[in-house]
Amino acid sequence: MSGADGPLRIPRPRRGESAGPGRTGPRPSRGRDDSLDLTRWRGRATDPDADRSRAEAATPEAVARLRARSRALLRGLLRPHRGRLGGAVALLLLQNAAAMAGPYLVMLGIDRGIGPLRAGDPGPLVAVAAAFAVATGTEYAARRGFLALAARIGQAVLLDLRQRVYGHFLRLDVGFHERYTSGRMVSRLTSDLDSIAELVDGGIDKLVMAALSVLSVAGILLWLDLPLAAATLLAFPFLFWLSRWFARASAGAYRRTREAVALVIVHFVESLRGIRAVQAYRREPRNQRIFAAVNDDYRQASLDAFRLIAVYSPGIRMIGNLTVAVVLGYGGWRVLGGRTEVGVLAAFLLYLRRFFEPMEELSQFYNALQSATAALEKLAGVLDERPAVAEPERPVPLPTGPGRGAVVFRSVSFGYRPQAPILAGLELAVPAGQTVALIGPTGAGKSTIAKLVARFHDPDAGAVRLDGIDLRDLADAELRRAVVLVTQENHLFTGSVAENIRFGRPDADDAAVEAAARAIGAHDFIAALPDGYATDVHRRGGRLSAGQRQLVAFARAFLADPRVLILDEATSSLDVPTERLVQRALGSILRDRTALVIAHRLSTVEIADRVLVLDGGRIVEDGPPAELAAAGGRYAALHRQWRDSLI
Repeated sequence: MSGADGPLRIPRPRRGESAGPGRTGPRPSRGRDDSLDLTRWRGRATDPDADRSRAEAATPEAVARLRARSRALLRGLLRPHRGRLGGAVALLLLQNAAAMAGPYLVMLGIDRGIGPLRAGDPGPLVAVAAAFAVATGTEYAARRGFLALAARIGQAVLLDLRQRVYGHFLRLDVGFHERYTSGRMVSRLTSDLDSIAELVDGGIDKLVMAALSVLSVAGILLWLDLPLAAATLLAFPFLFWLSRWFARASAGAYRRTREAVALVIVHFVESLRGIRAVQAYRREPRNQRIFAAVNDDYRQASLDAFRLIAVYSPGIRMIGNLTVAVVLGYGGWRVLGGRTEVGVLAAFLLYLRRFFEPMEELSQFYNALQSATAALEKLAGVLDERPAVAEPERPVPLPTGPGRGAVVFRSVSFGYRPQAPILAGLELAVPAGQTVALIGPTGAGKSTIAKLVARFHDPDAGAVRLDGIDLRDLADAELRRAVVLVTQENHLFTGSVAENIRFGRPDADDAAVEAAARAIGAHDFIAALPDGYATDVHRRGGRLSAGQRQLVAFARAFLADPRVLILDEATSSLDVPTERLVQRALGSILRDRTALVIAHRLSTVEIADRVLVLDGGRIVEDGPPAELAAAGGRYAALHRQWRDSLI
C-alpha cells in the first residue's frame, strides 16, 4: 500500500507511551525502524499489483487508456436507453427555456407594462404576469417529468452495472482472486457504485442544467445588449483559468480519494475476516494503528479535494459579484444616457445571477462528478480484466458412455510465477475409475496438479486432457460438472443444510439430497439437527462443527456426481471416528469413479488403487500402496512413521 508520495508509514509509539488499547508502559526496542511500513501490513511484502487490476497501471498512457475505457463503458450502459435519454434531454431543454423566460418577462413588464399601467391600462402587465405563471408551471412540469424519467434511467444503469461487475468477478479465474484482495472487490461493489449512484440520483441533472443555463444566458446577454455583454466578457478569462485549474487538480485529487477509501475497506474487511487470528495473536493494537493510518490517509485525501473546492467556489462568487458591480455601474451610466432601458438592465442583472450561480454550484456537483468518474475508471479497469482461464470459442463436448474420467498430463509445465516453476514436463496418465493418492512434502506440486485438473489454472506448456479432450477446449459449465474439487476448507453458504448439499445440483429433489448424505455418512447428524435438513447453517456454516461442515461438503460433491473427484486434504479437519466413517463411505462412493486424493494421513491413502510420491514437481514413486510400502522407498518410510505414530 502506498500513499501519494510513496510507501505509507505510521509512527510506532515511543518507549513509555501507550501501545494501544490494553497496553501500557515501555516497549522493548527490537532494533527495527521507528515506523511501520504498510507495504508489509499483512505480515509480508505484498505484490505491488495485488490491489489493482492489470488495466490500472500508473503510467500516463495507462491512465489515458483507462479513461477511454470508462467512457466506452458509460456509452455501453446508456446505449439501451437512447429513447428515454432523448425524452429526458427534451424535458431539460423545455425546463431551461421556461427558466430563461423569467428575466425576459420581467424586462417586458418593466419596459412595456408600467407605462400603460400609469395610463390606466393594466392589460400588458397582466398579460406579462400570466405568461410568467405559465412559464413557472411549465418549468415545474418539465422538471418533475425529467426527474421521474432520469430516476428510471439511472436505476436501470446502476442495476446493469452491478450485474456486470458481479458477473465479471464470478467469471474471473482463481488466480485473479488470489491476487486481488477481497476488500477491493467489496470497495468496487459498494463504495465505487455508491459514488456513481450519488451522481445519478442528484447530480447529473444539475450539472446538465448548469451547462445549459450558462450557454443560454451567454447567448441572451449578447442579444439583449452587446456593450453590456462586452463588459461581462472581461470576466471570462478569469473564469476559464479558474475552471481549467479546478478540473485538472480535482481529477487527481478524487482519484486519490477513491484509492484511499478502498484501503480503508480492504483493511476493515481483512481484519474482521481474520478476527480469530487477530485476537489470538493480540494484533488489535497494531491493526488499530494500521487502520488509523489508512483512515488518516483517506481523511487527508478528502481534505485535499475540499481545499480545491474552497478555492474554486468562493473564487467564482467573487468574480460574479465583481462582474455584477461592473455591469451595474456601466449599465446605470448607459440608462442615464438613454442608450438602454431600465428593464433591459434589470433583466441583464437577473441573467447574470443565473449565469454565475450555476457555475458556483458546479463546484459542489463537480465533486460528485469527479468522484463518480474515478469510480467508473476503477470499475472499467476490473471489467477490462480478462480471465487467464478463458472460455473456448468453439467448445468440444466430452464423450459419453462407459469408461469416463480418464485424466492425462502431457509434458505439463507450470509455475505460479515464471521464475519459480512448480511442474516441469510432467507426464501422468490416470485411467478412468482409478483412485490415485498424491503424497509428498509441502511444495511438491500435489495441490498444483489438483488445480490444473480442475482448471483453476492453465499449464504454461503441455496439456491436461480429460477423456481425450484438452481442458482448454471444454466449456466451463461442462468442466465444472465433470470435475469437482473438495478441499479442507469448503465454504458453506447461508441457508439450509439441504440447500448447501444441492449447491452443485440445484434441481436435485429431497430424496437425492438425503441419499447423498446417507452415502457419505452425514444423515445421522443432519437428522439430529433442530430442523433436520431444513436447519439454517448460519453464516459460513458457523452452526456446524468443522467435521460436520466437511461432511456436508462431501455430500455436496457426491450429489454432483462428477467424472473426476479431487479430495485435497479433505479429511484433515475430521476427528478419528468421523474420518473412519467417511473412509468406509469412500470405498463405495469412489468405486468406478476417477479420484485424486491428496492427503498426509496415510489412513486415507490406503484406500487408493495407486500412490504417486512427488518431490520437486516430479513423480519419484508410483505404484499400489502395498507394493510401495514393501519396496523400502520414500512411501515405505512415511508408512513406518505413520505406523509408529499410532503406537
